[in-house]
Amino acid sequence: MTVSKVNRDALRGWRAELEAAGRTKGTISVRLSHVRRCLDAIGKPVDQVSRRDLVRWLAGQDWAPTTRRGVRASLRSFFRWWAEEHGQDEHAAESLPIVAVPRAVPRPAADFDVMAAIQSAPPWVALAIELMATCGLRRAECACLRVDDVIAVGQGWTLRVVGKGGHERVVPCPPHLARRIRARRGGWVFPGGQRGHVSPGWLGKQVSRALGDGGTAHTLRHRYASVAYGHTHDLRAVQTLLGHASVATTQVYTAVDDAAVRDVAVSAWRIVS
Repeated sequence: MTVSKVNRDALRGWRAELEAAGRTKGTISVRLSHVRRCLDAIGKPVDQVSRRDLVRWLAGQDWAPTTRRGVRASLRSFFRWWAEEHGQDEHAAESLPIVAVPRAVPRPAADFDVMAAIQSAPPWVALAIELMATCGLRRAECACLRVDDVIAVGQGWTLRVVGKGGHERVVPCPPHLARRIRARRGGWVFPGGQRGHVSPGWLGKQVSRALGDGGTAHTLRHRYASVAYGHTHDLRAVQTLLGHASVATTQVYTAVDDAAVRDVAVSAWRIVS
C-alpha cells in the first residue's frame, strides 16, 4: 500500500472521529488541512512519522504564534487518535514543544471610522458592519445569519447567534436593525455563495475594504466588547455576549479607557505617613 493511500485512509478515519464528536464542518476542514499538509511534506506513512519529523517540519514554517499553536493542537489530536486506534500508549506528537503566544492588545475600531464606513459602503456591507459593531458578531456568525434569527422578545429584539463549535447564544439587537432584517421576509440576511449565504472570507474582505486603515471585522468586535465593558465593567456579561468560553479571552477584547487608567494610577499617588 502506498504512503498516500495509508495517510488518506488515516485522515478519513480521523474525519469520522471528528464528525462523531460533533465538530463543525469548518473546524474539521481546518484540522484536516493542518495534518494533511504535514504528512504530505514529511512523505512518510503515519505509522512511521517520528517526533523529530514533526519538530523539523514545524520549525521550518513561518507562522504567527496563534497559527502555530492551532497546528500543534491538530497534530496532537490526530496522532493521539491514531495511537488509540492501534492500541499504543504513546504517540509522535505527545510532547511537541509548547507554543508561547504573546498577549494580544485590544484593537477596537473607532466610532468615527465605523460611521464613515456605514455611510459610504454598499447597503449590504453597511448592514454587516453595523451588526458587527453593535451586536459583537464574528464575520462567520454574521455571514450565516438568517432573517428568522431575529426574534421579538417583550419590548425588544434579540439575535440567535450560532458561534464556534455550534454553540448558540442570544444577543440583544438594536430595534432599527431588527426591523430592517425582518423586512427581508425569510432566508439568509446576506445571500450568495455556494451554500446560499455569502462566505465569511468574502464578507470580511468587503468589511475591511469599507473600513480602511487596517480595520477588520475583528476590530468591530473589539469595539463592541470595549464599549460594553466600559459602560458596565461587567466582564462576565461581556463574555456571555461575545460567546467566549473563557473570561481570559474576553479580556483581550476589552480596551480600558485612558481616563480610567489614570484614575487608578492617581489613587496610588498618595502615601499615608
